[in-house]
Amino acid sequence: MINELMISNPKESVIAISVIVTLVMTLVSKYFTNQDRMRELKGVQKTCQIKLKENRDNTKKMAELQKQILECNMELMKHSMKPLLFTFIPLILLIGWLKGIYSATEIANSWLWWYIGSGVLSSLIFRRLLNVV
Repeated sequence: MINELMISNPKESVIAISVIVTLVMTLVSKYFTNQDRMRELKGVQKTCQIKLKENRDNTKKMAELQKQILECNMELMKHSMKPLLFTFIPLILLIGWLKGIYSATEIANSWLWWYIGSGVLSSLIFRRLLNVV
């Protein structure tokens, strides 16, 4: 029944699925990461970027600031990989299932772009609404 509905309304269904998956992934990111620590790290990065611009002539200070930015980036990446552990395999299975369904529709060649586009847009909205870093 769901498959027939998806095939009869391919664009709408791909957008709806993308929005739902994006909401779930945003919620997983929000609750499986330390949002306060990630905000703190982003603030440190921003401060370091400002100091880098101010200290363009001092190579020693620039190297120290770049090292600090790199350490922040590594910790941010560690935090952001945690939700990926929970969502990667289900997402791969979902993409395979969707490919099988949409291969026989009018959007067979572009369904993935519809999915990505609506996912990016809804991610921006959900992250802003839910205050997720």
